[in-house]
Amino acid sequence: MKFTKAAAKAAVLILLATGVYVSAADTPTVTVKGYVLDSACAFTKGLSKPISKQCATACANAGSMLVILADDGTIYWPIADTTPSSGQNAKLLPFAGDKVVASGKVYERGGSKALVIEKIETQAAKK
Repeated sequence: MKFTKAAAKAAVLILLATGVYVSAADTPTVTVKGYVLDSACAFTKGLSKPISKQCATACANAGSMLVILADDGTIYWPIADTTPSSGQNAKLLPFAGDKVVASGKVYERGGSKALVIEKIETQAAKK
């Protein structure tokens, strides 16, 4: 049986798609506790928490991407797991400036961490 170039390419694509599906399915769900603040302040100002809820909200409304700054200093970029992807500011805006507990799947690449948020609530609401 002879493989054509088209058949070989199709086989490679199927193997890659299967690998992506398996790795996504194997990604554990984690819980992250931290503050929701704008990404610029998290990096450029070295803040451990937002200056205020109003400041975090104003930055998000001006277009800055919101992130979760975990208690251990890790910055989690909120992402969608859909294609095409979508921004997550609308999901995080009600929590801007608040301490939250968020759970979902974490992905790591090149030293960055991204979180597909499945559940988020203010930490005060968590008992």
